[in-house]
Amino acid sequence: MSPLIGMTQRVVIEPRTGERRDALDQRWAAFLSGCGLTLVPMPNHPASALALADALPLAGLVLSGGNDLAVLGGDAPERDETERQLVDWAGTSSLPVLGVCRGAQHLAHLGGGRLERVSGHAGTRHAVRPHGREVNSYHDWAITQAPPTADITACAPDGGIEAFRLGYWTVIMWHPEREPVAHPDDLALFRSLFGDSP
Repeated sequence: MSPLIGMTQRVVIEPRTGERRDALDQRWAAFLSGCGLTLVPMPNHPASALALADALPLAGLVLSGGNDLAVLGGDAPERDETERQLVDWAGTSSLPVLGVCRGAQHLAHLGGGRLERVSGHAGTRHAVRPHGREVNSYHDWAITQAPPTADITACAPDGGIEAFRLGYWTVIMWHPEREPVAHPDDLALFRSLFGDSP
């Protein structure tokens, strides 16, 4: 059986009814399958998410993209709280946690880093230092200061922090699931963090 990866979901508000829906880009399932991993969507309800995490042999967590943090004016506080509790849960077993875009921002915030609104980062591509790889970019908030003791592993041309590691946390500001062809570095990252099927 391939390793199970819990993934948090964005909150989408249906405009006609006001219904609050949990949602994931369908490309995530395909990307994780390509890594030899199986997606487990986590509901934006802390007690239910923790019960699911306890019931399954999760190999780790991914905090996905979408929604601004509530402290930055976002409208999904239930997601922030669910992710906070899941990160704490993972910490009790030192399970790996990967933050992607908004998930990276949330981990930076939880760790004591700083976020600032930026322009020109949404819907673009740019290289990251030091290795020069080109990545996609879909964010309006940049990590301008990493948490204390974090190991910064990639930066944008304007100095925004694009990736760091801190204990069992790893963050990337780009979306690996949105590439037409999965980048080998992203496949290697997910496999190294979470293992893969034999």
